[in-house]
Amino acid sequence: MPEIPQTTLNDGVTIPQLGFGTYLIPDDEAPAAVATALGAGYRHIDTASIYDNERGVGRALAASGLARDEYFVTTKLWNDAHRPSRARVSINASLERLGLDYVDLYLIHWPATVKYGDAYIEAWDALQEFKREGLTRSIGVSNFNAEHLDALRGETPSVDQIELHPRLVQPGLCAELGRRGVAVEAWSPLGRASVLDEPAIARIAAELDRTPAQVVIRWHLQRGHIVIPKSVHAGRIAENIDVFDFTLTDAQMAAITGLDRAERTGSDPVTAPF
Repeated sequence: MPEIPQTTLNDGVTIPQLGFGTYLIPDDEAPAAVATALGAGYRHIDTASIYDNERGVGRALAASGLARDEYFVTTKLWNDAHRPSRARVSINASLERLGLDYVDLYLIHWPATVKYGDAYIEAWDALQEFKREGLTRSIGVSNFNAEHLDALRGETPSVDQIELHPRLVQPGLCAELGRRGVAVEAWSPLGRASVLDEPAIARIAAELDRTPAQVVIRWHLQRGHIVIPKSVHAGRIAENIDVFDFTLTDAQMAAITGLDRAERTGSDPVTAPF
């Protein structure tokens, strides 16, 4: 099994730097996909209430034979549950579906200001209560910009999970998160596979006798990102974790970073209408 580096968050909780994403994996396919990931050595599983696959994830965890402290689970609060009473119902429902007494990381999925205004501020207050009550070990946000972070009261989020890949490097936001002590976690780390055909990445992959996906995941790791690639294919699941026995040179890192086009594959947090 690969030895996955651990990132220590600002509250002292440690999180595996490489995890397994489950976005768009149907609930009935999630047990097999997560079981394959656990078998390959992943110990960090990322899901969300809106993914509608928490039950499947929970079934795989229960069947794994792993002790609870041997794996790390992230789930997320959806936008229509930002009010504290609804947030409490949501986290309890997630725990029930997952079959867990607590999650390791609970995130506000989006600020959702277009539809719900500043309700995310109240959601953050609620998450701090959930942490004090032991429903989650750590709390954070997803798709938050600096202005959203500025509005929060109380403790600083441990993580901001943002869209991040070679075509969307977000240097300003990453620098600001670093200044605040917030860990950067990359969703869509391969740009939904769009970056894998980049000639610069293909050239580096050929130089190292690696796949383009492995090169991009390695780029994330060397930049200090927490990264959660997703696949339902056993070969790719294994491939994506086989990234700890090589390194990229400074020149290779710079070539990949230089592909930045500020190009999103998902919604912009400022204008997202949901």
